[in-house]
Amino acid sequence: MKTISRDTPLSEITLRKYEKPVNLDQRELTRKLCLSVGLLQPGDSRDVVVDILHVLLQNKEKELDSEQIKEEVIKFRKKQKLQLKGIASSNIRRQLRRLRGLFLVEKVKNNYRITEFETLINTFEEKIEQFYLKSILERVREYFKAIK
Repeated sequence: MKTISRDTPLSEITLRKYEKPVNLDQRELTRKLCLSVGLLQPGDSRDVVVDILHVLLQNKEKELDSEQIKEEVIKFRKKQKLQLKGIASSNIRRQLRRLRGLFLVEKVKNNYRITEFETLINTFEEKIEQFYLKSILERVREYFKAIK
């Protein structure tokens, strides 16, 4: 009997191109960023990851634990008159893990913060563009070369 192996990627990234970021409020800018890097799928109604990132950006000089983030997300969603979907503690932690996977957020002890208190553009250029994306492109190139 043949064993079927699973094709599990070592890493992956989704990139989408949208219109230029003109005349958008902060939440919509954050939403488009999340869509652009695959943290949010087009048409998703559960967009709490947007508010988690927004809260962390608003508190970029601080470290927050997951419960503080949850409380801030609830306040922000109420202020924006958004439904309180996806705000369970387990989902907040799952979304934080996804943000960590893209190097946008880091965990220090039991607290979370924007990576190294840096700007997102620096994090993108140093961690995603130069490291993560480059290693994925190099491996894809190896597959192209291997096929004759």
